[in-house]
Amino acid sequence: MDNHNRSQAKKVLKQYFGYDSFREGQEELIESILNGKDTFGIMPTGAGKSICFQVPALIMEGITLVVSPLISLMKDQVEGLNQAGVHAAYLNSSLTAGQYRKALEFAKQGRYKLIYVAPERLDTDLFLEFALYADISMLVIDEAHCVSQWGQDFRPSYLKIVAFIKKLSKRPVISAFTATATREVRDDIIDLLLLQEPKVVTTGFDRPNLYFAVQSPKDKYASMKNFLELHTGQSGIIYCLTRKYVEEIYERLKADGFSVAKYHAGMGDGERKTSQEDFIYSRVEIMVATNAFGMGIDKSDVRFVVHYNMPKNMESYYQEAGRAGRDGEAAECVLFYAGQDVVTNQFFIDHNKDNQELDEITRRIVEERDRDRLRKMTFYCFTNECLRDYMLRYFGEYGSGYCGNCANCLSQFETVDVTEIAESLLGCVQSSGQRFGTNVIVDTVHGANTAKIRNYRMDGNPHYGELSKTPVYKLRKVINHLQLYGYLNVTNDEYAIVKLTEKSASVLSGEERIEMKMAKEQEHPARIKTKKKRKGMAFGDYEFNRQEEELFEKLRMLRTEIAKEEKVPPYIVFSDRTLVHMCIVKPETKGEMLSVTGVGEFKYEKYGERFLDCIAGK
Repeated sequence: MDNHNRSQAKKVLKQYFGYDSFREGQEELIESILNGKDTFGIMPTGAGKSICFQVPALIMEGITLVVSPLISLMKDQVEGLNQAGVHAAYLNSSLTAGQYRKALEFAKQGRYKLIYVAPERLDTDLFLEFALYADISMLVIDEAHCVSQWGQDFRPSYLKIVAFIKKLSKRPVISAFTATATREVRDDIIDLLLLQEPKVVTTGFDRPNLYFAVQSPKDKYASMKNFLELHTGQSGIIYCLTRKYVEEIYERLKADGFSVAKYHAGMGDGERKTSQEDFIYSRVEIMVATNAFGMGIDKSDVRFVVHYNMPKNMESYYQEAGRAGRDGEAAECVLFYAGQDVVTNQFFIDHNKDNQELDEITRRIVEERDRDRLRKMTFYCFTNECLRDYMLRYFGEYGSGYCGNCANCLSQFETVDVTEIAESLLGCVQSSGQRFGTNVIVDTVHGANTAKIRNYRMDGNPHYGELSKTPVYKLRKVINHLQLYGYLNVTNDEYAIVKLTEKSASVLSGEERIEMKMAKEQEHPARIKTKKKRKGMAFGDYEFNRQEEELFEKLRMLRTEIAKEEKVPPYIVFSDRTLVHMCIVKPETKGEMLSVTGVGEFKYEKYGERFLDCIAGK
């Protein structure tokens, strides 16, 4: 970035957003945009994607349009910008016809630097009447993976974007951003959006502050309740696969005295809005929701995300789990797994209405890929390797294999020789003509006396009952290990047939031995990590004293008071991180207050004196 652009970008960053320096990747992306190049940023949730287009939008002449998929995402970002002193607006179905026309009229008058728009609006006559004559300097495509049918959240309305760009009198700078995209999806985004020699910046998917754990408890609710009791007073999200689960968990938690709200697509618009605002404004601590909740919710103080059921793929899981710890402080991501979760997800894949709208060949390809993603998500729940490393490898990154901040890395494992079990499982697949799924193979070697086994005549298989003394859970772990490391393959059709691979032969011939990590107490998986509560609060390595803790609570109360006055969420006023930094710096003057992270000129003029008075004990 040349010196002039760098100086402008840093000035805008401090003046409007209150930060002294850019995070990894931000400056590189901003430089590319300011140089007029198409730009594509792949950054994990919480890495500061919005800064990458908001800063150049405030420097460039003209208007920046931001195409965004969800109303909640737009509302949240526009509120944050307006609080920072930036004139911004959104155009979507939440506005009445009168509000929409008024917003467009203001847009024509040049009142807004950033306008967030739903993709469905791009080809409407009213919006085109404005856009075709507006000075649009940049078009931002947020959540860009929605344009790809190979992405986890394909939205056909995103395909309208290119047609809209072609209608404009001059082509603006195009920038696209996403948090979760495999290499295949990244290439698809570039092709479908017709990005011209784009600058592509990938900052990496790792979120070191997040702790990951998987459990398969006999009583999910009891385990989750225990977890929540250890996190009293903290903000968190519980994701469930179905509306039925959301209602059930919500009612049970409410009856058990937890501060809880619920959110799913079956609720009325007003009820959903109230529930979402109760959580965002910190009137309730816990949100129980389906995946309909969360995209674009920039609540910075979410300390945990619990998945009561396994999601359909790694992209969805990492995006949802990534809503924890957006302030960079420690947060926990826990997944409770049960075999029924696979069945439920498989049902969703088989009855996907979006897939039914595709042509037959494409529909089958998409379904096959969805099944493959589900299988890889299931492997995550069974692996004894580093959970973080598994996720990063899925997205094409390779770490050390040990993160020190996941349940597997913090559990005691031993390397076990499972060659005999592997030989029996592979031999059963071979002798049965590679015609059956995982359950039939496991039940056969375990010697199950069921109608299905008898009907398939697997009770006559040479390997029937060969491993009757080996627990079923261990057999499942080994067969999953064999699939994960390529000794077995499973077809992508609805029957999921187990097949041998080239690697199978070396095990069956006795040339290769199979070893895998197993927890020493296999029947009692690693307990969810629960950090011992410190005597006092902490911020990184900084230990708070009692006076600082008391000051933090006073600042929180003031923030809540201001949030009610302004009718915005508390974190829009200042984040927890900013309040904590105030407690450390203890500013007495304007200059000292402006040195606090997250305090910019505009916010200081609005709130600075009140916070200085609070710190001074006035």
